[in-house]
Amino acid sequence: MTTQTELSAIEVMKARGSVKKYQRGVEIPKEDLEEILKLAAKAPSSWNLQHWRYLVITSQEMKEKILPIAYNQQQVVDSSATVVILGDLEADKSAEDVYKPALEAGHITQQVYDTLIGQIKDAYANNPQKARDEAILNASLSAMQLMLAAKAKGYDTCPMGGFDREKLIQALNIPPRYIPVMLVVIGKAAAPARPSSRFPLEKLVIRESF
Repeated sequence: MTTQTELSAIEVMKARGSVKKYQRGVEIPKEDLEEILKLAAKAPSSWNLQHWRYLVITSQEMKEKILPIAYNQQQVVDSSATVVILGDLEADKSAEDVYKPALEAGHITQQVYDTLIGQIKDAYANNPQKARDEAILNASLSAMQLMLAAKAKGYDTCPMGGFDREKLIQALNIPPRYIPVMLVVIGKAAAPARPSSRFPLEKLVIRESF
């Protein structure tokens, strides 16, 4: 649901920052959190396999449980929610679920369907590095979209790569199919994000070729 307080896309991108300090005890309404996740899930993905899964933690008990796993970064327990962004290492198994409805609806032909399914199976066959790369790449696209969606809804976020992945997998019973890519905390800022410098485009952009 769009409200007058929501920002434009450009305003959101300019306003988003990695907030470290959150107002403790703020609860995100279920409908807000679900809309943020639905928007995150509209991110693009290779073959539309939608490699992301969101393990959402809102209870204080569970946040306290993962606090030491996240090296005691206080935003894990003070924020309203900690979302574990998971990447699907076996996303090829979703191919039929993705393309069969399109085939049955007549949007693609049997030949196109067979070609796509074949391409996906060939890409993933005996290629764990490809599976890992795709899981991290596509889940990261969704994570960025989640952060922008949260900002548009009036919430702040911080992506976190500092945590013990093996301990997180054990603590949350994460199946081998999924890899924890990052944590994203969501909540209301108690202090603004620290200002961060950005390189000028002259240092970032290579035109045509090196």
